[in-house]
Amino acid sequence: MIYLIPTPIGNLEDITLRALRILKEVDLILVEDTRVSIKLLKHYDITTPYESFHMHNEHQKVSKIIKQIKVGLTVALISDAGTPGISDPGFLLVRTALEAKLEVQCLPGPTALIPGLVQSGIPTDRFVFEGFLPPKKGRKSRLESMALETKTLVFYESPHKLIKLLDEMIPIFGGDRNIAIAREISKLYESTYRGSLKAAKFYFQENSPKGEFVIVVEGLKK
Repeated sequence: MIYLIPTPIGNLEDITLRALRILKEVDLILVEDTRVSIKLLKHYDITTPYESFHMHNEHQKVSKIIKQIKVGLTVALISDAGTPGISDPGFLLVRTALEAKLEVQCLPGPTALIPGLVQSGIPTDRFVFEGFLPPKKGRKSRLESMALETKTLVFYESPHKLIKLLDEMIPIFGGDRNIAIAREISKLYESTYRGSLKAAKFYFQENSPKGEFVIVVEGLKK
């Protein structure tokens, strides 16, 4: 059995009782970064053995883990923050486990995109989650492919690329397109900027971007 366990994206209280119980009951916890996850595990007195499982070693480790599960090991997978598999490691393990006819369960829980979207004030009934754009090549063509999208668009971005992203969006989506930019969701300095793309660029040029961002962009109006 494999459990995918969402972990807090900021406030350590944002974890379910079921998640804590399973993390204590499984035989092994796979963690993205041991230095990050140990803080959560210690906070809740979780002493279950753990080992690293991330984008740089998952291809080397996945076969061994599947073999261990086949002989009875129960495993939980957590990422540094949020739900595994959403812009984080997880997909390869899930796909391989399902191909091996193993049971996989994902618990409900934290993920930055949903609160960022819901509190944006931009329509939530239909949306497209794009996550992080390619770091270098392909960014412009990816955005151009969304120019006529009528659904709300949701992106993730790091602070040092936020202004670059806004610069790339303005000529494609138009400077008057509504946008909401949520920063540090559930953390001490959480805030959301709401306005037009053009105004957002000016704001963040004057106020240096800090933290991780969820960017919600209004779809093209019919």
